[in-house]
Amino acid sequence: MTKAKSYKSDIKAAIHQTASDLYEVGLIDKQTMHRFDESCLTPVHRFTAQEIRALREREEVSQTVFALYLNVPKDSISQWERGEKHPSGPSLKLLALVQKKGLEAIA
Repeated sequence: MTKAKSYKSDIKAAIHQTASDLYEVGLIDKQTMHRFDESCLTPVHRFTAQEIRALREREEVSQTVFALYLNVPKDSISQWERGEKHPSGPSLKLLALVQKKGLEAIA
């Protein structure tokens, strides 16, 4: 299973796919591919503890309910909001979706 990539635009998606193909056959090096990644892919926003808490409060849900929507333990939400741990991977994507479109987008 491959991870779906989020592109800044359709044109950048096409450019990135071409660059990926060239990288796979050895026509461009890793450093060049990294530059294509940075210019074409949407950056992942790293949420602060305050942003996560504000997001949950904006949606008017408890930590337990927020955890159920994000499919993580309630303790994770608590630790994120205290800054003890930080969300990563799918949790970051879900938080970004909630930030943009609201909790109903992942319901």
